[in-house]
Amino acid sequence: MLRRILAKPSGGWRVVCAVAEIHHVPRRFRVEGLDIVVWRADDKLMVAPDACPHMGASLSTGHVRCGRLVCPWHGLELDRGGHGRWKVLPAFDDGVLLWVRMATEEPTTSAPVIPARPTQFVDAVVQMEARCEPRDVIANRLDPWHGVHFHGHSFARLVVLDVAEESITLRVAYRVVGPFVVEVDATFTCPDPNTIVMTIVDGEGVGSVVETHATAIDRGRTMVTEATLATSDRPGFFVVRRLNSLIRPWMRWAAERLWRDDREYAERTYELRQVQSPAVPKGAQRRKMAVSQTDED
Repeated sequence: MLRRILAKPSGGWRVVCAVAEIHHVPRRFRVEGLDIVVWRADDKLMVAPDACPHMGASLSTGHVRCGRLVCPWHGLELDRGGHGRWKVLPAFDDGVLLWVRMATEEPTTSAPVIPARPTQFVDAVVQMEARCEPRDVIANRLDPWHGVHFHGHSFARLVVLDVAEESITLRVAYRVVGPFVVEVDATFTCPDPNTIVMTIVDGEGVGSVVETHATAIDRGRTMVTEATLATSDRPGFFVVRRLNSLIRPWMRWAAERLWRDDREYAERTYELRQVQSPAVPKGAQRRKMAVSQTDED
Protein backbone atom coordinates (compact mmCIF):
# COMPACT_ATOMS: atom_id res chain seq x y z
CA MET A 1 0.00 0.00 0.00
CA LEU A 2 2.76 2.46 0.90
CA ARG A 3 4.49 2.01 -2.45
CA ARG A 4 1.24 2.74 -4.29
CA ILE A 5 0.63 5.87 -2.23
CA LEU A 6 4.16 7.20 -2.69
CA ALA A 7 3.69 6.88 -6.46
CA LYS A 8 0.69 9.23 -6.44
CA PRO A 9 1.09 12.69 -8.02
CA SER A 10 1.40 15.71 -5.75
CA GLY A 11 1.24 18.46 -8.34
CA GLY A 12 4.28 19.94 -6.61
CA TRP A 13 2.25 21.16 -3.61
CA ARG A 14 3.59 21.09 -0.05
CA VAL A 15 1.98 22.28 3.19
CA VAL A 16 3.83 25.18 4.85
CA CYS A 17 1.88 26.13 7.97
CA ALA A 18 -1.48 27.08 9.43
CA VAL A 19 -3.07 30.11 7.78
CA ALA A 20 -3.87 31.55 11.21
CA GLU A 21 -0.14 31.71 12.05
CA ILE A 22 0.57 34.43 9.51
CA HIS A 23 -0.27 37.95 10.62
CA HIS A 24 1.48 41.22 9.71
CA VAL A 25 5.03 40.06 10.41
CA PRO A 26 6.89 38.05 7.73
CA ARG A 27 7.78 34.46 8.68
CA ARG A 28 10.53 32.20 7.40
CA PHE A 29 10.09 28.50 6.66
CA ARG A 30 12.25 25.92 4.93
CA VAL A 31 10.79 23.58 2.35
CA GLU A 32 12.85 21.00 0.46
CA GLY A 33 16.10 22.84 1.07
CA LEU A 34 14.76 26.30 0.17
CA ASP A 35 14.25 29.08 2.71
CA ILE A 36 10.99 30.86 1.95
CA VAL A 37 9.29 33.91 3.42
CA VAL A 38 5.54 34.18 3.96
CA TRP A 39 3.66 37.45 4.45
CA ARG A 40 0.22 38.98 4.08
CA ALA A 41 -0.55 41.44 1.32
CA ASP A 42 -4.10 42.82 1.35
CA ASP A 43 -5.33 39.72 3.23
CA LYS A 44 -3.70 37.47 0.65
CA LEU A 45 -0.86 35.18 1.67
CA MET A 46 2.31 35.52 -0.38
CA VAL A 47 5.27 33.13 -0.56
CA ALA A 48 8.69 33.83 -2.06
CA PRO A 49 12.40 32.98 -1.62
CA ASP A 50 13.66 34.44 1.66
CA ALA A 51 16.88 35.82 0.15
CA CYS A 52 16.65 39.42 -1.08
CA PRO A 53 17.57 39.67 -4.79
CA HIS A 54 19.88 42.62 -4.02
CA MET A 55 22.46 41.20 -1.59
CA GLY A 56 20.80 38.14 -0.08
CA ALA A 57 19.44 39.59 3.16
CA SER A 58 16.85 37.46 4.95
CA LEU A 59 13.56 39.10 4.02
CA SER A 60 11.80 37.45 6.94
CA THR A 61 13.72 39.82 9.23
CA GLY A 62 12.27 42.82 7.39
CA HIS A 63 8.75 44.17 7.61
CA VAL A 64 5.61 44.64 5.53
CA ARG A 65 4.50 48.07 4.30
CA CYS A 66 1.26 48.44 2.34
CA GLY A 67 1.44 44.79 1.31
CA ARG A 68 5.06 45.05 0.15
CA LEU A 69 7.91 43.15 1.72
CA VAL A 70 10.64 45.59 2.78
CA CYS A 71 14.25 44.37 2.89
CA PRO A 72 15.89 45.02 6.30
CA TRP A 73 19.22 46.09 4.78
CA HIS A 74 18.51 48.65 2.08
CA GLY A 75 14.73 49.03 2.11
CA LEU A 76 14.10 47.39 -1.27
CA GLU A 77 10.34 46.86 -1.55
CA LEU A 78 9.16 43.64 -3.12
CA ASP A 79 5.70 42.48 -4.12
CA ARG A 80 3.93 39.93 -6.28
CA GLY A 81 5.39 41.57 -9.38
CA GLY A 82 8.82 40.17 -8.52
CA HIS A 83 12.25 41.71 -9.06
CA GLY A 84 14.57 40.27 -11.70
CA ARG A 85 14.99 36.56 -11.02
CA TRP A 86 13.27 36.92 -7.65
CA LYS A 87 9.70 35.70 -8.15
CA VAL A 88 6.85 34.88 -5.80
CA LEU A 89 6.03 31.19 -5.62
CA PRO A 90 2.60 29.72 -6.38
CA ALA A 91 0.67 29.55 -3.10
CA PHE A 92 -2.74 28.26 -2.07
CA ASP A 93 -4.73 29.23 1.02
CA ASP A 94 -7.34 26.53 1.70
CA GLY A 95 -8.78 28.36 4.70
CA VAL A 96 -6.92 26.24 7.25
CA LEU A 97 -3.50 25.51 5.75
CA LEU A 98 -1.11 27.35 3.46
CA TRP A 99 0.42 25.41 0.57
CA VAL A 100 3.34 26.27 -1.71
CA ARG A 101 4.07 24.74 -5.10
CA MET A 102 7.70 23.75 -5.44
CA ALA A 103 9.71 23.09 -8.58
CA THR A 104 9.34 19.42 -9.43
CA GLU A 105 9.97 17.01 -12.28
CA GLU A 106 6.39 15.75 -12.13
CA PRO A 107 3.52 17.66 -13.80
CA THR A 108 2.30 20.56 -11.67
CA THR A 109 -1.32 21.45 -10.96
CA SER A 110 -3.07 24.76 -10.35
CA ALA A 111 -4.13 23.73 -6.84
CA PRO A 112 -3.44 20.97 -4.31
CA VAL A 113 -5.85 18.12 -3.69
CA ILE A 114 -7.88 19.23 -0.66
CA PRO A 115 -9.53 16.36 1.24
CA ALA A 116 -13.27 16.47 1.89
CA ARG A 117 -13.88 18.60 4.97
CA PRO A 118 -16.92 19.37 7.12
CA THR A 119 -18.65 22.67 6.36
CA GLN A 120 -18.78 23.66 10.03
CA PHE A 121 -15.97 22.71 12.35
CA VAL A 122 -13.71 23.49 15.27
CA ASP A 123 -10.11 23.35 14.10
CA ALA A 124 -6.62 23.11 15.54
CA VAL A 125 -3.25 22.79 13.81
CA VAL A 126 0.00 21.51 15.29
CA GLN A 127 3.48 21.26 13.79
CA MET A 128 6.40 19.12 14.88
CA GLU A 129 9.76 18.48 13.25
CA ALA A 130 11.00 14.90 12.94
CA ARG A 131 14.33 13.42 11.87
CA CYS A 132 12.91 11.31 9.08
CA GLU A 133 11.48 11.51 5.57
CA PRO A 134 7.83 12.19 4.67
CA ARG A 135 7.36 8.51 3.77
CA ASP A 136 8.07 7.55 7.41
CA VAL A 137 5.24 9.79 8.59
CA ILE A 138 2.81 8.25 6.12
CA ALA A 139 3.97 4.73 7.00
CA ASN A 140 3.34 5.43 10.68
CA ARG A 141 -0.26 6.42 10.03
CA LEU A 142 -0.77 3.39 7.78
CA ASP A 143 0.02 1.15 10.76
CA PRO A 144 -3.05 1.33 13.03
CA TRP A 145 -2.07 -1.92 14.77
CA HIS A 146 0.34 -0.07 17.06
CA GLY A 147 -2.39 2.27 18.31
CA VAL A 148 -3.59 0.75 21.57
CA HIS A 149 -0.22 -0.62 22.68
CA PHE A 150 1.84 2.48 21.83
CA HIS A 151 -0.84 5.09 22.57
CA GLY A 152 -2.57 3.53 25.56
CA HIS A 153 -3.10 7.00 27.00
CA SER A 154 -5.39 7.88 24.07
CA PHE A 155 -6.96 4.63 22.82
CA ALA A 156 -8.83 2.02 24.85
CA ARG A 157 -9.70 -0.35 21.99
CA LEU A 158 -8.90 -0.59 18.29
CA VAL A 159 -10.06 -3.11 15.72
CA VAL A 160 -9.12 -3.03 12.04
CA LEU A 161 -12.32 -3.61 10.05
CA ASP A 162 -11.04 -3.49 6.48
CA VAL A 163 -7.82 -3.06 4.53
CA ALA A 164 -8.37 -2.10 0.89
CA GLU A 165 -5.84 -1.18 -1.81
CA GLU A 166 -5.67 2.47 -0.74
CA SER A 167 -7.61 2.72 2.51
CA ILE A 168 -7.86 1.30 6.01
CA THR A 169 -11.04 1.30 8.09
CA LEU A 170 -11.00 0.73 11.81
CA ARG A 171 -13.15 0.97 14.92
CA VAL A 172 -11.46 2.81 17.73
CA ALA A 173 -12.45 3.83 21.25
CA TYR A 174 -10.91 7.17 22.23
CA ARG A 175 -10.29 7.87 25.88
CA VAL A 176 -12.10 11.06 26.92
CA VAL A 177 -11.59 11.27 30.67
CA GLY A 178 -11.07 8.48 33.18
CA PRO A 179 -13.07 5.38 32.15
CA PHE A 180 -15.20 7.27 29.61
CA VAL A 181 -14.54 6.55 25.93
CA VAL A 182 -16.07 7.49 22.58
CA GLU A 183 -16.17 4.76 19.92
CA VAL A 184 -16.10 5.66 16.23
CA ASP A 185 -15.38 4.08 12.86
CA ALA A 186 -12.71 5.89 10.87
CA THR A 187 -11.17 5.53 7.43
CA PHE A 188 -7.59 6.42 6.48
CA THR A 189 -6.89 7.54 2.91
CA CYS A 190 -4.06 9.33 1.10
CA PRO A 191 -4.98 11.97 -1.50
CA ASP A 192 -1.30 12.58 -2.31
CA PRO A 193 2.03 10.99 -1.36
CA ASN A 194 2.65 13.40 1.53
CA THR A 195 -0.81 13.42 3.13
CA ILE A 196 -2.90 10.93 5.06
CA VAL A 197 -6.44 11.75 6.18
CA MET A 198 -8.50 10.12 8.90
CA THR A 199 -12.24 10.63 8.41
CA ILE A 200 -14.85 9.59 10.97
CA VAL A 201 -17.50 7.66 9.04
CA ASP A 202 -19.67 6.36 11.89
CA GLY A 203 -20.28 7.29 15.51
CA GLU A 204 -19.85 10.62 17.27
CA GLY A 205 -18.56 13.40 15.03
CA VAL A 206 -19.24 11.88 11.61
CA GLY A 207 -17.45 13.94 8.98
CA SER A 208 -14.67 15.09 11.29
CA VAL A 209 -11.20 14.77 9.77
CA VAL A 210 -7.60 14.71 10.90
CA GLU A 211 -5.20 15.63 8.10
CA THR A 212 -1.54 14.72 8.56
CA HIS A 213 0.81 16.41 6.10
CA ALA A 214 4.53 15.64 5.81
CA THR A 215 6.77 18.26 4.20
CA ALA A 216 10.49 17.70 3.67
CA ILE A 217 12.65 20.41 5.23
CA ASP A 218 15.99 18.96 4.18
CA ARG A 219 17.26 15.45 3.68
CA GLY A 220 16.33 13.51 6.80
CA ARG A 221 14.25 16.35 8.26
CA THR A 222 10.47 16.56 7.94
CA MET A 223 7.85 18.97 9.22
CA VAL A 224 4.70 17.20 10.34
CA THR A 225 1.62 19.42 10.11
CA GLU A 226 -1.57 17.99 11.53
CA ALA A 227 -4.92 19.73 11.13
CA THR A 228 -7.91 18.50 13.13
CA LEU A 229 -11.33 19.64 11.93
CA ALA A 230 -13.96 18.40 14.37
CA THR A 231 -17.67 18.60 13.68
CA SER A 232 -20.93 17.31 15.15
CA ASP A 233 -24.60 17.16 14.23
CA ARG A 234 -25.63 17.81 17.82
CA PRO A 235 -27.82 20.92 18.29
CA GLY A 236 -25.37 22.58 20.67
CA PHE A 237 -22.40 22.45 18.32
CA PHE A 238 -22.83 26.12 17.39
CA VAL A 239 -21.96 26.95 21.01
CA VAL A 240 -18.83 24.82 20.77
CA ARG A 241 -17.77 26.70 17.64
CA ARG A 242 -18.03 29.99 19.50
CA LEU A 243 -15.71 28.56 22.14
CA ASN A 244 -13.15 27.49 19.54
CA SER A 245 -10.39 29.63 21.05
CA LEU A 246 -10.87 27.86 24.39
CA ILE A 247 -11.12 24.36 22.93
CA ARG A 248 -8.23 24.70 20.48
CA PRO A 249 -5.43 24.43 23.11
CA TRP A 250 -6.84 21.10 24.34
CA MET A 251 -7.07 19.78 20.77
CA ARG A 252 -3.46 20.79 20.15
CA TRP A 253 -2.35 19.14 23.37
CA ALA A 254 -4.02 15.86 22.41
CA ALA A 255 -2.45 15.89 18.92
CA GLU A 256 1.01 16.78 20.23
CA ARG A 257 0.88 13.98 22.78
CA LEU A 258 0.21 11.44 20.05
CA TRP A 259 2.92 12.84 17.82
CA ARG A 260 5.55 12.76 20.53
CA ASP A 261 5.08 8.99 20.41
CA ASP A 262 4.77 8.74 16.65
CA ARG A 263 7.79 10.93 16.03
CA GLU A 264 9.87 8.33 17.87
CA TYR A 265 8.32 5.64 15.64
CA ALA A 266 8.98 7.55 12.40
CA GLU A 267 12.52 8.52 13.37
CA ARG A 268 13.35 4.93 14.23
CA THR A 269 12.08 3.56 10.91
CA TYR A 270 14.14 6.20 9.11
CA GLU A 271 17.22 5.32 11.16
CA LEU A 272 16.86 1.63 10.38
CA ARG A 273 16.52 2.36 6.68
CA GLN A 274 19.73 4.40 6.70
CA VAL A 275 21.86 1.65 8.25
CA GLN A 276 20.84 -0.86 5.59
CA SER A 277 23.59 -1.01 3.01
CA PRO A 278 22.19 -0.79 -0.55
CA ALA A 279 25.01 -3.05 -1.70
CA VAL A 280 23.93 -5.91 0.55
CA PRO A 281 20.54 -7.62 -0.02
CA LYS A 282 18.28 -7.69 3.02
CA GLY A 283 18.33 -11.48 3.04
CA ALA A 284 22.11 -11.47 3.13
CA GLN A 285 22.02 -8.97 5.98
CA ARG A 286 19.72 -11.25 7.96
CA ARG A 287 22.00 -14.24 7.30
CA LYS A 288 25.02 -12.20 8.38
CA MET A 289 23.27 -11.17 11.58
CA ALA A 290 22.29 -14.78 12.29
CA VAL A 291 25.89 -15.93 11.80
CA SER A 292 27.14 -13.18 14.10
CA GLN A 293 24.65 -14.14 16.78
CA THR A 294 25.64 -17.80 16.45
CA ASP A 295 29.30 -16.88 16.81
CA GLU A 296 28.52 -14.86 19.92
CA ASP A 297 26.58 -17.77 21.40
